[in-house]
Amino acid sequence: MSGFDGAMTAAGMTDARSAALDGLFERTCIVPVLVVESIDDAVPLAHALVDAGLPVLEVTLRTPVALKAIERMRDVPGAIVGAGTVLDARDLDAVVRAGAAFAISPGATPALLHAGNGHALPLLPGIATASELMIARELGYRRFKFFPAESSGGIAALRAFAGPFPDVRFCPTGGIDAAKAPAYLSLRNVFAVGGSWMVPTNSIRMRDWAGIHALARDAAALRRA
Repeated sequence: MSGFDGAMTAAGMTDARSAALDGLFERTCIVPVLVVESIDDAVPLAHALVDAGLPVLEVTLRTPVALKAIERMRDVPGAIVGAGTVLDARDLDAVVRAGAAFAISPGATPALLHAGNGHALPLLPGIATASELMIARELGYRRFKFFPAESSGGIAALRAFAGPFPDVRFCPTGGIDAAKAPAYLSLRNVFAVGGSWMVPTNSIRMRDWAGIHALARDAAALRRA
């Protein structure tokens, strides 16, 4: 393969991955970040969120039942279930087997980025600095999780990224709540916001699905500028 052909192949992979992520998040700009502690909560939690208008769900790999929760939640009509807290290639392989629609990582190691290039599953790697962004960008990534958003410069940092990286878009997550989300969504390089304000831990443990539905419905009313 010539250098030109290789460049074209890499460019095609970049475009396909960006298009896949853009398509997944087309229906919503708010992504609930979920910690599922009991497998019995998976399906009713997914129903509460999807029925309220939040179909894209990030199930973090922070509990022993997370992979099983992904398997069950993806059968809920309308749910687009991905995996969060994907830390390495082994995690990526596991969420592919679980049937996740996408994967999100809090950071971006070269090993994980290369593993992501070996899967059809769209990977949204996490970055917090321009250097991390540039390393991932060289490997073909154009969509990123900005994490932890609030403590990494928040809106000011994302505005600064827009100048040197006009082809990059972000899903900021970390420290964002219902009051802060609209300001992030007003940025042209933000395609979605991740957060857990609509799924309070106590509400999940109490199985207050009606309360979660109400919070999720308010979150679903937020729109990109």
